[in-house]
Amino acid sequence: MQVTEAIESRRAIKSFDPEHRLSEAEQDRLIELTMLSPTAFNLQHWRFVVVRDPAQRQAIREVAWDQAQVTDASMLVILCGRRDVWEHDVERVWKNAPENIQEMMAGAIDAYYRGLPQVERDEVMRSCGLAGQTLMLAAREMGLDSCPMDGFDYEAVGKLINLPDNHLISFMVAIGKKADEVWPRPGQLSLEEVRQVDAF
Repeated sequence: MQVTEAIESRRAIKSFDPEHRLSEAEQDRLIELTMLSPTAFNLQHWRFVVVRDPAQRQAIREVAWDQAQVTDASMLVILCGRRDVWEHDVERVWKNAPENIQEMMAGAIDAYYRGLPQVERDEVMRSCGLAGQTLMLAAREMGLDSCPMDGFDYEAVGKLINLPDNHLISFMVAIGKKADEVWPRPGQLSLEEVRQVDAF
């Protein structure tokens, strides 16, 4: 499948075939592809909670407006991000760069984040957003369907997955085989409405 076909055919699916299964290798491949998504300063803020336990899925469904895709999809991924990764992993994520670049990046990263909790949060959300789109397009290329989800109680889900204090939940993605055909796109704005040239 071409990238353009994956983009054009991706839809937010609400009804999944509960009998469809993905192997552990297939799930791992999806996460590996997702890990190629860009992140600010290559910090790789994201952490992906793949929820496999049926009881855990059911508990999450109960705090997600009883949405069936939480339990019926073949794979449920909670996209989280570590806010303070910039304080701990700079050496690891720049270890293959020339030494002068490593030193420059360490200083730039510190200056960009230190004392700025809103920047930490914003970068987690941006990184998870990019990763989520990569995940959904990779799934589509594999012939799968997906649904990005933010309709849930974030605090309750955080407790269920033992989310550390220095992490945030961005959103969830359900992945599997659609059970029903979807209706045509309900309404798309025109290019002229959304594209601005040079300024508003």
